[in-house]
Amino acid sequence: VQLQASGGGLVQAGGSLRLSCAASGRTFIIYKMGWFRQAPGKEREFVAAISWNGGTTYYADSVKGRFTISRNSAKNTVYLQMNSLKPEDAAVYYCAADRSPSPGPGLEHYEYDYWGQGTQVTVSS
Repeated sequence: VQLQASGGGLVQAGGSLRLSCAASGRTFIIYKMGWFRQAPGKEREFVAAISWNGGTTYYADSVKGRFTISRNSAKNTVYLQMNSLKPEDAAVYYCAADRSPSPGPGLEHYEYDYWGQGTQVTVSS
């Protein structure tokens, strides 16, 4: 499975961005996809996840109500719509795919098997 993340950029606080993650290869083995982010000097943290076939979603408390994860199964693509962005949302955002059929929300980075290259999100205050 290969993951290609895109959509990052520079935005003012309060603005919006939509990240995309296109999956290719053996996508039929994917059970869940997630977004993580990592700011300089900080650990990689969970942002959101979605089950590949059922559409169940999970969010970090810090982004609930502002971010929305969705998927387009026909395009093998997962999106992260980010609204009301804050300076603390600035980070490199990574998408990831989990091939394990575990029912959990996928909050930990070690639960994922495949990773995209990351896309930079910068939020100016």
